[in-house]
Amino acid sequence: MAVSDVESTNEGPGTAGTARAGAQGSVLVVDDDPTVSEVVAGYLERAGFAVRLAADGPTGLRAAEELRPDLMVLDLMLPGMDGLEVCRRLRAGEDGGRPVPVIMLTARGDEDDRILGLEVGADDYVTKPFSPRELVLRVRSVLRRAQAAAPAGTPQGGPEGGPRLAVAGLVLDPAARRVHKEGRELALTLREFDLLAYFLRHPGQVCDRERLMREVWGWDFGDLSTVTVHVRRLRGKIEDDPGNPQLIRTVWGAGYRFEPAPDTGAEHAFRTEDGHA
Repeated sequence: MAVSDVESTNEGPGTAGTARAGAQGSVLVVDDDPTVSEVVAGYLERAGFAVRLAADGPTGLRAAEELRPDLMVLDLMLPGMDGLEVCRRLRAGEDGGRPVPVIMLTARGDEDDRILGLEVGADDYVTKPFSPRELVLRVRSVLRRAQAAAPAGTPQGGPEGGPRLAVAGLVLDPAARRVHKEGRELALTLREFDLLAYFLRHPGQVCDRERLMREVWGWDFGDLSTVTVHVRRLRGKIEDDPGNPQLIRTVWGAGYRFEPAPDTGAEHAFRTEDGHA
């Protein structure tokens, strides 16, 4: 199926009133089960989203690359190319551009699949069977994070994100949502960026997984392994030796602590881009 043939659920009988659909953003749903796709599309459209459908992995990947939706709902098990490979290739091809947020649909009980989905760059996951209302809430939550990104020309330090933060060779620009390590830009997912920003703003504090899920994900409950996986992925991108992390330390039985410079003391190591502590 060519990308031009990807079905738009806004085109069909009974949708004359959907001119406002899309006010909340565009969502690409990739699932080979038409019943699931149609139910999800219906709920998303009623919530104000413009929805496109794709029924296999290659078509979904092409649609994501060419249409650049605001968010992608991606089933794990797909013909032609599974959801993990779709997500992996999508992330590999973004090369520092605006990432397409991905919510992965996985089977209940397949913890390994959920973890793998997060590790290849998915921003969130929902297990089947799921409540369509829950999925809509997850979509809104992920999009709120994505839409917080300011245009590249936004003045530094503006209300959109605050001043840039620099520590241990890392420079994080909240307004542009970009991170550099020793001059090299890092490819972080939306959640990884938000997690790093939270750590940078709370140096020396012990943050348990419940707190991180509440403050970074905006959820009062959920699978805490999501936090664990994202911390591991973030370490893999910012630590010199992820197996012996020096920035994001594990406090056994309590959570994680960001230590900007363990040898010199956090009070001297952490500063904003303008040099103020």
